[in-house]
Amino acid sequence: MIIFGTKGYLYQLAIVTLVCGRCGNPAAHTLRKRVTKFTLFFVPLFPVSTKYGTQCTFCGAESQLSGEQAEQLQVQAATAPAPGHGPQQANPFAQGNPFQQGQPGQPGQQGQPGAPGNPYQR
Repeated sequence: MIIFGTKGYLYQLAIVTLVCGRCGNPAAHTLRKRVTKFTLFFVPLFPVSTKYGTQCTFCGAESQLSGEQAEQLQVQAATAPAPGHGPQQANPFAQGNPFQQGQPGQPGQQGQPGAPGNPYQR
């Protein structure tokens, strides 16, 4: 008795931000590779088919891609900066506290905003 069949493997290659063709939202899409392999006695031997696709994380829509399109998206994902590592945005709180009253460190100002020490400790 010979036991043979196929088994599917799903690989997540990258996550890219695209505008979804179904919902129209700019959302993260997972780039996936599905490989179907021929198995003999439950041992995967060689790939039978390879398919690429993306899935929108906002609405769940899936779309098929060619191998060339998937490769271009992988390159795009590898060269894009990671979230939070792009251009620096101005921090409005870096200049100091605009609500600070008085001069910190002067005696007799315990409990006022901006005064040193713990205002809850008497």
